[in-house]
Amino acid sequence: MGIPQDTTNTNTRPHAESSGPFGTSFRSQLGSFSASSPLAEAAIARDLEGDNVYDDNGEDDSDSSTVRPSELSMTDAYSRPSIVNPGFRSAVIPSSSVPEHGYLTKKELAAVCDEERSLLRDNLLIPPKHPRGESESSFSSRLGRKLSIAALRKFRSTSDEESAIAAEDALSENTALLGGDPTQPYGGEDTPKIINKKWEEAVLSGKIHTTWQREAKVLGKYSGPLILTFLLQYSLNVASIFTVGHIGKVELGAVSLASMTANITGYAVYQGLATSLDTLCAQAYGSGHKKLVGLQLQRMIYFLWVITIPIGVIWLSGTAILSAIVPEKETARLAGLYLKILLTGAPGYAAFESGKRFVQAQGMFSATLYVLLICAPINALLNWLFVWHFDWGFVGAPIAVAVTENLLPLCLLSYVYFIDGRDCWGGFEWRALKNWGPMIKLALPGLIMVLAEFLAFEILTLSASWIGTTELAAQSVLSTVTALTFQIPFPISIAASTRIANLIGATLSPAAKTAAKVALCVACVVGVLNVTLLSTLRNYIPALFTNNEEVIDVVAALLPLCAAFQLFDALATNCNGILRGLGRQEVGGYVNLFAYYVIAMPISFGTGFGLKWGLHGLWTGPAIALGIVASIEGWFIYNTSWDRAVEEARKRNAMG
Repeated sequence: MGIPQDTTNTNTRPHAESSGPFGTSFRSQLGSFSASSPLAEAAIARDLEGDNVYDDNGEDDSDSSTVRPSELSMTDAYSRPSIVNPGFRSAVIPSSSVPEHGYLTKKELAAVCDEERSLLRDNLLIPPKHPRGESESSFSSRLGRKLSIAALRKFRSTSDEESAIAAEDALSENTALLGGDPTQPYGGEDTPKIINKKWEEAVLSGKIHTTWQREAKVLGKYSGPLILTFLLQYSLNVASIFTVGHIGKVELGAVSLASMTANITGYAVYQGLATSLDTLCAQAYGSGHKKLVGLQLQRMIYFLWVITIPIGVIWLSGTAILSAIVPEKETARLAGLYLKILLTGAPGYAAFESGKRFVQAQGMFSATLYVLLICAPINALLNWLFVWHFDWGFVGAPIAVAVTENLLPLCLLSYVYFIDGRDCWGGFEWRALKNWGPMIKLALPGLIMVLAEFLAFEILTLSASWIGTTELAAQSVLSTVTALTFQIPFPISIAASTRIANLIGATLSPAAKTAAKVALCVACVVGVLNVTLLSTLRNYIPALFTNNEEVIDVVAALLPLCAAFQLFDALATNCNGILRGLGRQEVGGYVNLFAYYVIAMPISFGTGFGLKWGLHGLWTGPAIALGIVASIEGWFIYNTSWDRAVEEARKRNAMG
């Protein structure tokens, strides 16, 4: 319980000029939202002063499998998916500490080439992968293809249709119109050099188009693994609430209160500070000095372990601190006990947060998913064993969490040692105890960003404790349920952000606009499904978390209100993602700050305590705020000039 979401922050770095007026390759992904970090570069240079950058055999330590900007004329910038830690809910905060790098690994370069090849093939600019035989070129076969939805979307006029039919007929007859060998996949034109050349020519001549079907497919492909990862990560929270909730409403409220305290004073601190590795590790790896990636990892782990000392003081004093804030003394006592036991897992969690950045800097984003596929089921099993099978009761839940937190870095270490990532580990070094200044300066903005995200909804949990024990327990269930439903639209927004940014970086503004429309339509579908789910099952969902009839009744009464804003929630989340893709995340940040802290909090406190609406009042504020966010950001996106977004991305690259 209390383990926040996975984070992978945006990594961007502009560099060399492109060979055209814009960066026309998908290698210019994310049109670069920031310049390279001088602070990180200075830190790396300082580390290299006394370091031998050559291996023992005299060869350069740089990674031969890494393609650097100077080797790619079309590479304006590259960025990995931006995953903002949502806590219980996401408030996108603009940050000046945007992590950066400027390289493409072989795997990433291959993915870029695949994407370009796919779009070229769809637009009939290269032959298909598998040439069709004569039977496939029959009139009925061609007629069926012409009348398909995908084909009909491409026809805007009679002349357009005639041109498209002529092009496809020529392709099916294996003529030399597209060049190459018609007997080979893609006509024998499946080399990176040819694909890159044709891509540049096609983009500059405006021949690259996309369809709703294609963008929906890409969105599903991008978001599927992310949804699985987020759900697995959040299952660590849900497992404890499931097990403890059936003990009693006091225990359920205590878990919620302890989780809130641990998130704000501990986990958010670890995650916020560890964001500096997204810059330091990525730039060290991108510069070819792989051993420095491991050095930065060691520094961060030691730093976070030092920070664990004041965190430990707070958690060990949890009972006294919470007793002064929360009116229910038994709830405060149990929450304090939870924090004391949870402290034993804090060093492991700190090491895992640092380790995630270590593998992500090397382009290994699947490592975290594999670790969670192992640890999430183990965590659920441990909760059941400790709380119910061994009859340890309430203390079994934090013990299970602490064991899981220590297991996470061990599993990640095993992945690095046995599977991939060892090249960036140069062994333990005394230098890890020096040169902490740049790391801390880069870490502080990330800390502020993550803490701001956690506070908005966590304040409601603390406020619920002043209404009553039943309401606090109900708040725990409601927060968990709404956070669980949030794990679907939020990963979709990440996928949409990445896709839109990629298309803008490739100067394909019409395609980016289509991708945004698809994302909003998918958000509507997801929002309606969540509304239907919570409304239909409002009398059954609470029973999964607790046996207490009072808590069940309160949750069942409030779920329709929570269901009502699910559509706004999904839309607002995906609007945030689109804004990130446009490079206008500051708009989303300010709108969210205004909606949550200027609108939501005053309404929640005014209706919850002033009008004595209780939990209904506390949840009214966020419901209204989400509607405001969706409306303002939707209006901004509707009036956005997508061509101007492409031009602004080009200017950001040039400024780099």
